Amino acid sequence: MAFNVLASTCVRHSILFSYLGLRRLPARYAAIVLPLVLSLIMTFVVSGISTARSAGLSPGFASIWMSAWGLSWLVAFPVLLALMPVVRRIVGLIVETRPG
Repeated sequence: MAFNVLASTCVRHSILFSYLGLRRLPARYAAIVLPLVLSLIMTFVVSGISTARSAGLSPGFASIWMSAWGLSWLVAFPVLLALMPVVRRIVGLIVETRPG
């Protein structure tokens, strides 16, 4: 069941990419794309929560939030790029890599 959902989602994304005239990136870009997407999503959420807590949901909330998000992403993305090899090693120490 889960495989069918995943396959269906992949087919829909392939159709969307071809409709928009876009091609998927080669696998070698995964080392850059993963921290890029992760940093965008995480800084968006964390800066939104932090901004709401400190400034409240005032009329200027969106502007303050986007400013905080931009700054936090500028810091987070290079930090993620630098720390990914260290994090992979730590995960390798914690998680079993061979079956059994």
